[in-house]
Amino acid sequence: MKKKIISLIDHENFLKREVFFTEKKWPHFNLIFNDLKKISKKMKANSTIVSFERNNLYGGISLFAPFFNKQNFISVDCISPKLKKRGSYNKIDKISQIILKKKNYQFDYRNIKLKNNLADLIIIPNLMHHVEEIETLFKQVKSILKKNGRVYIFEPLVRELHQVPEDYYRITPFGFKSILSKFNFSNFRIKYDGGPFTAIGYCWDQAIQFLPKSLRDKKTRWLNKEMKTFIQLDKKYKKNKVRKNTVFPMSFSLEAKLIKK
Repeated sequence: MKKKIISLIDHENFLKREVFFTEKKWPHFNLIFNDLKKISKKMKANSTIVSFERNNLYGGISLFAPFFNKQNFISVDCISPKLKKRGSYNKIDKISQIILKKKNYQFDYRNIKLKNNLADLIIIPNLMHHVEEIETLFKQVKSILKKNGRVYIFEPLVRELHQVPEDYYRITPFGFKSILSKFNFSNFRIKYDGGPFTAIGYCWDQAIQFLPKSLRDKKTRWLNKEMKTFIQLDKKYKKNKVRKNTVFPMSFSLEAKLIKK
């Protein structure tokens, strides 16, 4: 029997190790953990956080609820009926029940039945590329948020098409800034993580999955060693020295404030 997770640090380490592979493969997902820990410390204990996720892919629970254990936390499962039928592919619920007892609703993202002016913060972690009608979702974000409430978005930029056919967009932070501005959001904060070297490693990982098993195993062992080098290169060489106004992040986060209802 697997040991149940009983602390936030245990939960975070589990997610990094078993879901997002931040140490060995994809360190750009560290951004979301660092952000949410900082944000949760700033939020008052009586504040309300609403999270839009795809909980049914992880056993019907919110991955990020434990980061807001002192606040009122509501998780909205935005998974479609088609993907729900495919079932969970990571049974996190079997080992994380102790700290994941939060309100969890399942709504079509086009019709989220929560009160207006409810939330101080809405987080949208690793979801937006699966949302076909982005402006429809943001209309509801605006309604659910209080005035001066904030929205937080985390998105990867370099990804294969996954959960096909429900993978729709790769929008840059400036694209989201442009869209959110139409809904009276301002005070934008943008952060980046990862770089071109781990992007190479990501593409290699995808390419290896197309190989026959004997060759796949050999190349996987090779890539596991090379990823350490790719990760270090991204840390050492962070700026394009040839082309100005050019960045190559693997992921980004964006925060914005709703300045007018």
